[in-house]
Amino acid sequence: MAMLGQLEQWSTRHHPRWLVILRVALGLCLFFKGFTFIRNTVALQTVLAESGMSNYVEWLPLVITWIHLLGGFLIIIGLLTRWAVLLQIPILLGAVFFINARGGVFAAESEFGFALVVLLLLIFFFFEGGGPISIDNFIKKNPK
Repeated sequence: MAMLGQLEQWSTRHHPRWLVILRVALGLCLFFKGFTFIRNTVALQTVLAESGMSNYVEWLPLVITWIHLLGGFLIIIGLLTRWAVLLQIPILLGAVFFINARGGVFAAESEFGFALVVLLLLIFFFFEGGGPISIDNFIKKNPK
């Protein structure tokens, strides 16, 4: 826990305000991706089945969808930011390495670049946290 406290102190001192806009944009992307998964669950199931994860097709689309929706919302408002990001990272790792890399990085409908950028931003915000304009920061400053 001491290391997490040091990380929190460092990120508070070195967090430019424009990163809040980037955090909100990341949360919006994840939230809307979850919304598109709700609208087109069959396509998500098909992609997962083609990737070799056919044993988990029944429950995996539901979990991915709701983690994107809930995690994206939490990232947008800056509540439990690191936990929300931590839940997203395995999904994006799967998207980058198992889903998009199989179809080809430069394929016509590949989302490899988008998934890779989102994964890198998630890793960044895992270390950076919610920043000065977040509910996490408000709760930390106002414990009552």
